[in-house]
Amino acid sequence: MRPLDPLGASGAPAQSDLNLLRTFLAVYRSGSFTAAAQLLGLSQPTVTTQIRSLERQTRRELFERLPRGVAPTAVADELAARVAAPLDALAEATGHGPRERSRAEPVHLAGPAELLSTRALPALAPLVTEGVRLRVTMGLTDPLLDELRAGRHDLVIATTRPRGRTLSAVPLTDEEFVLVAAPAWADRVARRPAADGPAALHDIPLITYAEDLPIVRRYWRHVFGRRLNCRAAVSVPDLRAVLALVTAGAGYSVLPRYLCAGELASGALVLLDAPEDAPINTGFLVQRPGTSDNPDVTLVRDRLLEAGRTW
Repeated sequence: MRPLDPLGASGAPAQSDLNLLRTFLAVYRSGSFTAAAQLLGLSQPTVTTQIRSLERQTRRELFERLPRGVAPTAVADELAARVAAPLDALAEATGHGPRERSRAEPVHLAGPAELLSTRALPALAPLVTEGVRLRVTMGLTDPLLDELRAGRHDLVIATTRPRGRTLSAVPLTDEEFVLVAAPAWADRVARRPAADGPAALHDIPLITYAEDLPIVRRYWRHVFGRRLNCRAAVSVPDLRAVLALVTAGAGYSVLPRYLCAGELASGALVLLDAPEDAPINTGFLVQRPGTSDNPDVTLVRDRLLEAGRTW
């Protein structure tokens, strides 16, 4: 049996009409049923019904329903690539579309919460004021890359280079990791004999990002050349929360320098160690194939790469 072609031999869903395709394109570009309804002058239930009808005809899910808006599937990306130009040309020829293409398609950006919040999103603020629309997802690299391959994101800031050759990845920034604590703990460590080395930290609470101590264990191996044998006093999956706890005097941790640079400069935090060869992790900007037809994706990518040189 031949596999079903969800787009049909003509490049459009079989037996679909232009209204369904116009509605699909409006949802694809706006990122939600509600926004598409406003663009088309329809009710939101009508838009929902039309998209469901199109999904029945294609026998494929076109959009993943999210708490806020929708995310296109890979099938939706393929369909949009086929029908967008003809529908735009038809709308302009009949006087039902703007002569200049509006910025209706948001850029779907994903990455670590800390780097997005403190570096990436502030760097993109000028683009937002110029009309670029962003849909931002925060999370861990591996799940985000899987979602990128599935078509849910346009760009992902990854903490590791993606495996395989299907995704385009370029270095974005280097993170230097530092061992820090509040001044009171630093004074206590300084009073211990130098020969104690990292053992001087054993009776100080350890604040970490995850229960398996990924960042701290890497620091111990790289700097001290030994395994870390201790348990976290607090584990919280947000480095900003780790920073807040350490600054408040709860204990010590290993953090990216960019995240705690202000606290180090003000004296709220102190370096407990200053190795000549500090651990460094390279972050990558990964782009989903097939996004080059959206000029705003290129704008966001280029702006992030430019800003990353100063992070």
